[in-house]
Amino acid sequence: YSSKDLHGIEFIDSYVFNQVEDIRFNSTVGKFVGYTEHGVYNAETWNKGSELAQELGELERVCKPHADIYYSAVLDKTGEQG
Repeated sequence: YSSKDLHGIEFIDSYVFNQVEDIRFNSTVGKFVGYTEHGVYNAETWNKGSELAQELGELERVCKPHADIYYSAVLDKTGEQG
């Protein structure tokens, strides 16, 4: 996200095996996307099941509450030395 009102906040969950990204959930896209043959198969399955609803809920459950904490802890700093 790029503003304090959390407009445009985005949740990305990537699944990587042997340094290759197989599948990714992006809250802006709203579904799983596969990048390998196995990832495409899993994405199709997960988009039809309860996994999709769980991932969609993570933005509200985890990201937005914690974004306020991180914003005030990191981004509100004025560059004080010490």
